[in-house]
Order: sequence, then structure tokens, then C-alpha cells
Amino acid sequence: MPVQTYKTKHGNGEKRGKSAGTAHEHKTKHANGGTRANGRTAGGVSDLPLANWKEYGDILTDSLWILGNRDKSGNHNGAYHGNFVPQIPNQLIRRYTAAGGVVLDGFLGSGTTMIESRRLGRSCIGVELLPEIAKAAKKAAAGELFNAAAKNNIFSEVIIGDSAAKTAAQKTAALLAKHKREFLDLIILHPPYHDIIKFSDNKKDLSNTSTVGDFIRKFGDVVENFSGMLRPKHYLSLVIGDKYSESEWVPLGFRLMEETLRRDKTLSLKSIVVKNMINNRAKRNAENLWRYRALAGGFYVFRHEYIMLFQKRAK
Repeated sequence: MPVQTYKTKHGNGEKRGKSAGTAHEHKTKHANGGTRANGRTAGGVSDLPLANWKEYGDILTDSLWILGNRDKSGNHNGAYHGNFVPQIPNQLIRRYTAAGGVVLDGFLGSGTTMIESRRLGRSCIGVELLPEIAKAAKKAAAGELFNAAAKNNIFSEVIIGDSAAKTAAQKTAALLAKHKREFLDLIILHPPYHDIIKFSDNKKDLSNTSTVGDFIRKFGDVVENFSGMLRPKHYLSLVIGDKYSESEWVPLGFRLMEETLRRDKTLSLKSIVVKNMINNRAKRNAENLWRYRALAGGFYVFRHEYIMLFQKRAK
């Protein structure tokens, strides 16, 4: 079976892949009162009619994602070290939400998820610990036009705070109430990969947790804070990579997977996607050095990260 690849070159109105323009047109149409074919949509949570499934050629369905260079259109900016490529939230939002739905990003960073949400006609709540980063994310997202078909029904809100703290959950619930929404429709969590990159000196920053165990426990607090607000049958996604420590591979991805399932018994593991990593900033100019180190040390250089999908069971 051929590996699915995905290249993006999108801004406001530009195509995403071969048939994304068509898919987007159907999505907007059905989100604004059109009849969904046979009432069946992709995954039962999106607004992509299954009757038109052949038109969604750029929607990935394999568990191996070979993504090209990051999308740099509009206000997307790869300068913030640690943000993920926009293609990831683009795929998740389109497949697991309908237009007008609410996306929560528990680690907003530079605002990638919020930008994609605005482009696709979804509301977004983002939680970011660092005030200066939150301010930049809010500015970047505000510079993106709302999807024209849904602009009157969507919102973008940034919470400055610790996503592991109860106050973040309380503020999120208050925002849902403010906008007359009952549930979150998709949760995206892209935490630091423990201490690989130190993002700040803030003691509440997950990249400053002293041990892997502390990192896992604090991430579990984030899951507990928000998973209760997730709409039944909808999805929580975890984007995470592993790390090396003292010459040993530390499987952060699977440790956080186990913690997520332990913290919320209403979640079930639906899929694990392996995504390629290219142009990693730390290795970009040292390919030969890393190859030498791998050969000398008997290990393999990280070229992948995980996208784990958890579905909330129906009540």
C-alpha cells in the first residue's frame, strides 16, 4: 500500500492538496443548513459527507504521515521553537470537528491551532503559560480573517495561565458559558517533550519538571482539567515525541498515552499516527554529526513523533 503524503500551500482560500478546495466547499455548505448525504459524515463528528469521500484526497487516513515543509502562509511563523507544523491541526480540525465547533489547545504556543481554527470556521480557546508568547499568539491569530461563512458564529479566546491548574479549567468553562456553548469539540495537546527544550524559567513550565514522573503527573492534571468538557464521541489528540536520557530511550509518548487513559476512564485509544520530522532546528545543520553519533552510540536519530487520538465514549 502506498504511503500517503501531504503537502500544503494554503492561505485564505488557497487549495489544500489536490481536492481540498472541493472538500472545503462541501464543508461550508453543509455547516450552514445544507443536507448531509444520508446523515453520515466522516467519523460521525465532522461535516464531511461520506457520500463525497472520494473528493477528500488530501485528508490523511493512514497511520504514517509524511509531511513536507511546514506551511508558512499567512501569519504562521516557525520562529517559536517547539511549535508544531500547521498541517497537524489542519488535518485534525477538518476530520474531527464541524464548522462552528470549539477547539481547545492546552499548549497554545505561537497560536498555530488558533490560526487554523479561524481559517476553517471553528472557535478556539488557547491556554498559554507565558504572557509574552500568549500576546504574540493572540496578535497572530487576530491577523487571520475568520472563515467568511462562519465568522458570526465563532470566537477566539486566549487564557494566560497554567493548563495544569484548576483556574485554567474554570476560565475555559466560563468562556464556553459566555459564548453559549456546552462542550469542547476537539482537544489538542502538544506539550513540551519534557526537558529537551527549556522554554522558560517559570517553575510551572512542564519543560522545567525535575523528573519524567513529575512531567507525566503534571500532564495528567492537564487531561483531567479539560477532558470532562469534551463532547461525547469527540476526540482528544496528543502530539508528542520521545527523548534520550543517559544513553537510554525514554518513551514519553507511550507514558503519556497510559497517563491519559488512567486519568479519564471515559476515553478510549482510537489511533496512533507516526509523523515524520524534517528540518528539525537542532539537527538541521548537523546531519553528519548526528549520523556519526548514531553509528558510534548504537542508537537511531529521532525522525518521528506521535499523534495519538482518544475518543470519548458516548454516555
